[in-house]
Amino acid sequence: MIKKLGSLVQGEWIEGGGDGSLLTSAVDGAPVARITSDGLDFAGVLHHARKVGGANLRKLTFHQRGEMLKALAVYLMEHKQEFYALSTATGATRADSWVDIEGGISTLFVYSGKGRREMPNDFVYLDGPPEQISKNGTFTAQHIFTPKLGAAVHINAFNFPCWGMLEKLAPTLLAGVPAIVKPASSTAYLTELMVRRINASGILPAGALQLICGSVGDLFDHLNCQDTVAFTGSKNTAEYLQQHKTIVSESVAFTAETDSLNSSILGPDAIPGTPEFDLYIKEVVREMTSKAGQKCTAIRRIIAPAAVANELHKALSAALANIRIGNPGSKDVDMGALASQGQRDEVRARVADLAQESKVIYGGNDNFNVVDADARKGAFFMPTLLHCEKPLSSASVHSVEAFGPVSTVLPYETLDEAIELSRLGGGSLAQSIFTNDDAIARELVLGTAAYHGRMLVINRHCAGESTGHGSPLPHLVHGGPGRAGGGEEMGGIRGVLHYMQRTAIQGAPQTLTAIGHRWIKGAEQRDPGVHPFRKTFEQLELGDTLITDAREVTLDDIQHFADFTGDKFYAHTDEVAAAKNPFFEGRVAHGYLILSFAAGLFVDPDFGPVLANYGVDDLRFAKPVNYGDTLKVRLCCKQKTLRAGTGYGEVRWDSEVTNQDGDVVAQYDVLTMVATDEHWATVN
Repeated sequence: MIKKLGSLVQGEWIEGGGDGSLLTSAVDGAPVARITSDGLDFAGVLHHARKVGGANLRKLTFHQRGEMLKALAVYLMEHKQEFYALSTATGATRADSWVDIEGGISTLFVYSGKGRREMPNDFVYLDGPPEQISKNGTFTAQHIFTPKLGAAVHINAFNFPCWGMLEKLAPTLLAGVPAIVKPASSTAYLTELMVRRINASGILPAGALQLICGSVGDLFDHLNCQDTVAFTGSKNTAEYLQQHKTIVSESVAFTAETDSLNSSILGPDAIPGTPEFDLYIKEVVREMTSKAGQKCTAIRRIIAPAAVANELHKALSAALANIRIGNPGSKDVDMGALASQGQRDEVRARVADLAQESKVIYGGNDNFNVVDADARKGAFFMPTLLHCEKPLSSASVHSVEAFGPVSTVLPYETLDEAIELSRLGGGSLAQSIFTNDDAIARELVLGTAAYHGRMLVINRHCAGESTGHGSPLPHLVHGGPGRAGGGEEMGGIRGVLHYMQRTAIQGAPQTLTAIGHRWIKGAEQRDPGVHPFRKTFEQLELGDTLITDAREVTLDDIQHFADFTGDKFYAHTDEVAAAKNPFFEGRVAHGYLILSFAAGLFVDPDFGPVLANYGVDDLRFAKPVNYGDTLKVRLCCKQKTLRAGTGYGEVRWDSEVTNQDGDVVAQYDVLTMVATDEHWATVN
């Protein structure tokens, strides 16, 4: 009996009706599973996501969701060998599977860390500082992000059944939005296994993740303006889905990552014998053969100086000849199979299209050895290199993608030609440039950046630590303009915000302080009754304010600070020279002297709940301080972020230093770590 894949919908594993489609191994054509979603209640799937999954996720703060992602990553790592074992059937080697499985899990780790470091332990994310929109400050504004109240529909490609799911899932769950995952059918059996393990872990709240194995039926008919669709796949399919009547009428957010004829440019300085030329050969071969070329970021167009084309052909052909093709489970294999025989036939057809305007210089036939496998039963394809003599006037090399181990050399005479060839791709996910000449690098980047989502400039200095042309990172945006789909995924917190709604909130400062949990100037300031540094994290309230005594700044103070620190800049030590400066009337106090005096005015010296000062943000010196001026400080509790389980929280203090006339001379945020009640009780 061939296993039928299940769909995780409305809290249950359900098999679709009928026999469905047969999924086979890419290695030997053996049956793996059947897949169908017939009979599923797709309206119910969306309803469950919105009412159960979304409600449960929104009960958690960003930090709690981050901890959830970390726990899930740890759990999946403990079960990774199961995923590796099944991944072989997709045609992936151990190295390919590492990128898919552990690369995907690492995305969970990254988003967990970023969420806990860069987002508040709260339910609202503030977008920038408040906007001053009224004269007296009684009416102000703040941009905020809150989770959308719908579902995120993730439609993923076949080439990365684990990473493709997890790279979308991590920012979505961190945003507080439930996900409905629809993997590509040909490799859905690996995605299904991972989702089964995720569900069994019990780490995600009910409804946070649902899985559809098979078609999405009438799911799109039931979308609304709070939902989001994130699609990875072919350009034609993306265009078809984007035109769905509900996507249009409800203005459903739709991001696409599609066909991408990525290029890599070899600089004119990178001639044979240079490190950059050797690095280029290695990178092109890796991109052609990793995952059997089935990567949306793979190098499809090799843009190289015409003067080195022959040497380039020889070097690439020699390197490709060393690639061992066969059973990906064998340690003696460098490149496995394509995901299916249908995919192999598709690549053959596209190579034939390319060959109408290009010449095959390596591969392109079925006469190759296969290690530990039967080439007739598997979906194996020989690495194929083409050369297009006139790339500026050829259409196919800039419009046809053979989604396999296929790439075409495009020669150029000048940098302007190289730039034009890059642009003719119509937009890509990634482009790399290999040059040791920074002027060339700048010209190529400025000439082509508008057409690419990510660019790598590789030379001998950074190659050792480079993550490579085809490696999307959760820290960076993954997407691109034009042909690449026009969307962006990941990009750190940018990817989280894609699933949230940005709203401009206007009102009184105190009201906006209550909404955003960050004190805004003009909001209530309270006398805490004791020095605020004597309060624990829980005892502190936003608006707790200390107004210090005043201190005069003397000429002796300025001179002593200059002598003590060695900062003898003329504005602080030379009366005549300082007076020539249009900003000053004579000698002025050092900015850091002002900060030091301010700290001396507001710091409570005794052992207390304030454990440490770990930084200053947004420092500005607004007006010079002359000797004879007096300074005082207003210190206000601005924002609190609990670090759960650490015994402390981070407290941000709004600090304003004024002179005897009430003019602000310095403004900045002081960052401190403050003990919680529990921790303070144990040490005090």
